[in-house]
Amino acid sequence: QVQLVESGGGLVQAGGSLRLFCAGSGLVFSFNTMGWYRQAPGKQRELVASITSNGSSNYAYPVKGRFTITRDNKNTMYLQMNSLKPEDTAVYYCNANRGGLFWWGQGTQVTVSS
Repeated sequence: QVQLVESGGGLVQAGGSLRLFCAGSGLVFSFNTMGWYRQAPGKQRELVASITSNGSSNYAYPVKGRFTITRDNKNTMYLQMNSLKPEDTAVYYCNANRGGLFWWGQGTQVTVSS
């Protein structure tokens, strides 16, 4: 059974940094695109950043220049978040896809205090 496991969330003051980690397990293939989504209370889940298997990345406008998405190998991914703002507070979810199938992690809470 394919699973995505996340870690790295927490509480940080505005201007601080956090690094999120996501790893896939239970698979013998490589994911195509992996990404980070977030959902704040009362809001819809939104894409934060994504990265393809060849390393091409894409960022949502609010995080451009502050967040960096990377992949160590085909199934491990990081999100370096710098200059965090209170509006970055949300549950962050790891997402991966291959062959029309999608997987989600359980989510990790990121809270930025002002």
